[in-house]
Amino acid sequence: MSAVRTVLGDIRPEELGVCDAHDHLFLRSPQLPGQELDDRSAARAELTAFRAAGGDAVVQWTPYGMGRRTADLPGLSRATGVHLVCATGLHQAAHYAPQSLDGLRDGLAGLFVAELTEGIGSSGVRAGLIKVAGGFHGLDAHARRTMTAAAEAHHATGAPIAVHLELGTGALDVLDLLCGESGVPGHRVILGHLNRFPDPVVQLQAAESGCWLAFDGPSRAHHATDWRTPEAVRALAEAGYGDRLLLGGDTVVAGARSVDGGPGMPYLLRRVRPRLAAAVGAELVDRILREHPGRAFAVDWK
Repeated sequence: MSAVRTVLGDIRPEELGVCDAHDHLFLRSPQLPGQELDDRSAARAELTAFRAAGGDAVVQWTPYGMGRRTADLPGLSRATGVHLVCATGLHQAAHYAPQSLDGLRDGLAGLFVAELTEGIGSSGVRAGLIKVAGGFHGLDAHARRTMTAAAEAHHATGAPIAVHLELGTGALDVLDLLCGESGVPGHRVILGHLNRFPDPVVQLQAAESGCWLAFDGPSRAHHATDWRTPEAVRALAEAGYGDRLLLGGDTVVAGARSVDGGPGMPYLLRRVRPRLAAAVGAELVDRILREHPGRAFAVDWK
């Protein structure tokens, strides 16, 4: 039976409810010094605010080695009533100390499989997706290695692969590697940050693969997100790809949390949702938030 693997166990896809399909409760990186998401109380407050805005579930894309604080997630889920899905996988090399990557080179696929099926460390929590990352308009050796390992782990488990596209670029290179060379079915790939490189031709070509198209990280002044996202979503829907769309908040630094003065998770429902509804209709937006995440992250687990 197809199930979404949450931090409290597997649930039916329809149980997710209104879902932020890409966000972060905890995250740490040398690329973001002093901006870490590592405060459990703030994470709980953010989830509570999201719940009050009508949210039911959050998919946390923080991968291995970036301060996931996995052991804290079950308690946060119980306390707030929000379903949480956590990730295994690996980000770009720049987010890690070189020596930490050296010890992982030959065992990445095995690590991903273990975290998906056995649990993350001693937490007992199993990951529900694999998160990897591309580069700016291309894939370096690290990206190709991690994506190949992710494909191996997918074939062993069925888990979906979520991809950080650097500034929204490189989507077709990612699909060539994952779906072309590695044989991952398109519907098991989620492309993130497409809103950051709003090329309608690339978005349509990516949609033809059958992959999921995630528009995430709203309200960032340095990205052409908010004002172009409705236009892009409408174009994809009119082309027949309205059933392949996901929405997320992608809160990556402490100052972006709503409880710290930023837009945070509630912004997705408070501002993005009505703006998209005005462009494509409330019915489609409701399906994107309620139905699509269950389909994207549900797996017939092996």
